[in-house]
Amino acid sequence: MDYRRTYRSAAIAFTDLVSRIPPDRLDGPGLGDWTLRDLLGHTVSSALRQVPDVLAQRAPMLVVPGPEWYFAAARTAPEAVVRAARAASADDARSTGKALGDRPADAVGAFVGRATGALAAATDDDLVATPAGGMRVADWLPTRTFELVVHGSDAAVAAGVPITFDQDTLTEAAALAARTAVAVGDGPAALRALTGRGPLPPGFSVV
Repeated sequence: MDYRRTYRSAAIAFTDLVSRIPPDRLDGPGLGDWTLRDLLGHTVSSALRQVPDVLAQRAPMLVVPGPEWYFAAARTAPEAVVRAARAASADDARSTGKALGDRPADAVGAFVGRATGALAAATDDDLVATPAGGMRVADWLPTRTFELVVHGSDAAVAAGVPITFDQDTLTEAAALAARTAVAVGDGPAALRALTGRGPLPPGFSVV
């Protein structure tokens, strides 16, 4: 599976979704306490805007050996660190969402162009500095595709507008969710649920 192609495909699908969201829905409910505009802002920040910056920052050593361990790191981080990171993420989501302006699809398209341009200049084995530590580009980019797929789907539900991801992109995101479940110790519960052997606990999430 080509992680570069799936990232570009997810980014294009997200941009297309944003172009079809009715303007009067942007300040309505999004996800949790976020408005839809906030949700779009978070998605842009986490999956698009930061990509050129991260790809430009070399890491001295490999710390995170795979994309599932990037998400699993949040489970072992100190609670105070996690709270601070969530608060900062919420502030950033709101400010980025506001900065998208009245034509968010145009702004999103520009971010996609910069992100994919930076990706084209990176090699698979480049070690880059991510918030979780040094990672190979080929391992970090799927975490950004995951953000686009998950939050793109969230935004589609909130806006009442469908979004379509291709099979490879959905396969990559679903497989990463499954691997993350195993990495954090929830593999058996996830497998039983996926095979109809039992329900997941209320509020279950691998991230």
